[in-house]
Amino acid sequence: MRRLVLLLSLLFLPLAALAETVRLGDRWYEISLPPRAKGAPLLLVLHGGGGNPERTERLTGLTAVALRRGYAVAYPAGTGRRLLSWNAGYCCAGAARSGVDDEGFLIRVIADAQARFGLGERVYITGMSNGAMLAETFAARNPAKVRAVAGVAGTMDTRSVRVKAPVPALIIHGTADTMVPYAGGQGDTSLTRTDFASVVSVVKAFLAPWGGGLTETSRRIDRKDDGTAVVVTDYRKDGRVVLRLMTVEGGGHNWPGGRMPRKDMAMTQEIDANTEILDFFALHP
Repeated sequence: MRRLVLLLSLLFLPLAALAETVRLGDRWYEISLPPRAKGAPLLLVLHGGGGNPERTERLTGLTAVALRRGYAVAYPAGTGRRLLSWNAGYCCAGAARSGVDDEGFLIRVIADAQARFGLGERVYITGMSNGAMLAETFAARNPAKVRAVAGVAGTMDTRSVRVKAPVPALIIHGTADTMVPYAGGQGDTSLTRTDFASVVSVVKAFLAPWGGGLTETSRRIDRKDDGTAVVVTDYRKDGRVVLRLMTVEGGGHNWPGGRMPRKDMAMTQEIDANTEILDFFALHP
């Protein structure tokens, strides 16, 4: 009986436990593969400032969900002696101060993962906080390399970054975020003195390349008694949603549906970021 229990426990281990670490010179990334890896789309997940791939996988729980949908899921690692960060232009930490070529690193990760594991050409990218800033920046500057981008609780530097060509974008951000304020500016609890761009400016930047003929619709989600609500604003071009803004009213600096790193950062129960991100990516195969 004990052997049967042990066997069953091994069979139902989280798929994320099968992650492989790949070294690229002095940099690295972790990747988990779906049962059918050949030709599978690649999902890049970028950790926040001070985070790392393993912690971000635990925080979001995204890997297992994405694997079930057929994605290969890669978590590249930023740089730093103790606290890892990304160079997203105006943030963050040592990576930004040293001008680390993180865009070049992500291009290497994509090429290596596709060649090493036989993945397909479709690439999607998402991130949290500092990771969202780089994810948006990368998509803006390399629109031909990604099918769609999703940023959670982070805004790219719209004062210096221009979106070169149309790329579908999902933006999830809380109005009570005190680290990267929804309206922009310096966050009351931010670990940097960055004058962050507003969420509205990011929306405008990603909408600009689509030109005219956009239609806008809005709906409100407020099913839980948790002090939050989510306003979903869709922008469509020729009937297809090309940008979705999910404004979490009362939401803090976190990944909706994930684990809360701090109790003082209100998390909504109205949406699950993993589901929203993967559903949005599915609109852009």
